[in-house]
Amino acid sequence: MNHIREVDGGFSIIENLKVSGAREGKYGVTIILSPNSVASGVFTSNKVVAAPVTYSKKVVKNGTVSAVFINSGNANCFTGQKGIDDCEELVNLVSKDLNVPKDEVAICSTGVIGREMPMDIISKVAYESISKLGNNPENSLAAAKAIMTTDTFPKEAAIEITLTTGEIVKIAGITKGSGMIAPNMATMLSCIVTDAEMDQKSIKKALKIAADLSFNMIVVDGDESTNDTCLMLANGCSGIDVVKDGEIDSNFQEGLNYICINLAKKMARDGEGATKFIEANVKGAKSEKDAKLAAKSIISSSLFKSAVFGGDPNWGRIVSAIGYSGCELNPDIVTIAIADDEDEVNLVRKGEILAFEDTPYLARAEKIMQSKNVSVNINMFLGDGEATAWGCDLTYDYVKINAEYTT
Repeated sequence: MNHIREVDGGFSIIENLKVSGAREGKYGVTIILSPNSVASGVFTSNKVVAAPVTYSKKVVKNGTVSAVFINSGNANCFTGQKGIDDCEELVNLVSKDLNVPKDEVAICSTGVIGREMPMDIISKVAYESISKLGNNPENSLAAAKAIMTTDTFPKEAAIEITLTTGEIVKIAGITKGSGMIAPNMATMLSCIVTDAEMDQKSIKKALKIAADLSFNMIVVDGDESTNDTCLMLANGCSGIDVVKDGEIDSNFQEGLNYICINLAKKMARDGEGATKFIEANVKGAKSEKDAKLAAKSIISSSLFKSAVFGGDPNWGRIVSAIGYSGCELNPDIVTIAIADDEDEVNLVRKGEILAFEDTPYLARAEKIMQSKNVSVNINMFLGDGEATAWGCDLTYDYVKINAEYTT
């Protein structure tokens, strides 16, 4: 895809955009200022929904977002009317200080569920963050850092896209997420900004396509957050409309898919306690839906994730995960292989079992399973369905992190 080029600088590549981030202990606040941007979003499908999700859904429905407030350290979930009141207080703070309409301020939160917001600390950090607003790489990095919870590194990405017309537009984004990751839209939070011109309907359509290929195809632990949110803003400062006659430029869509996959893979790689990155590639499925079922089932399997951690080529756990995924499967014709960055070995080839004990196939598999990057490659020979999912191993540290999360 030579029409997509990764660039440095994060949000700083987008004109008419200011961002910032500040922290005090475990509490952080990120501010994104993008006046009069057309916006849409995708949100958690959990029936327990955090106050900021409820609030931001109403803001996004109006179609214009000028500022985004994101805090870490507290999810503001299951906090009743007080949670909504706290959202409104923080929105009013941003609205007043940045002189933007309060109905154009979206809000997101991440952290511990079921505890009231420490408004004295959050407000203090919010004012500090606002005072640091700017448009340079350091601002973007600070914004990515401020939303981290159990994340071990900040996650940002930026690209330039050459459209089918030859014109160039840009997209940049940040995300956070390390645990409680089993997105069903899309704990993950993400904000993506483009300098392209787009209408809200097209943003919603483009973001849904991208999220289904990226954020909805990662699993760390199988737990879906109450706060999952991905917002996309188009500030139009390039003056280039990427929608012609109701159709989204295909290169733009590929670019949006690319940056979302980039951010999603960073979350999977940074899974809580993770030591290894897992990719599951499925082709030849009866349908794309079946391919997604199989791929996600593999990277969701606690047994297989544990085997990856231990370097154990127990490929029976792969077969089992595919079998209970709900997809169509003929064990007599399936091919199963594992690979790392240097080698790939068939364990089962068109139904023929190769990796018995003391075979060279199993010996190669054992070596591959020691690698930091492990891929599972499946061909079902049933159709044209393809999908890729990403995840990580399940480790002792994952249990330790979550056993001590609130204490």
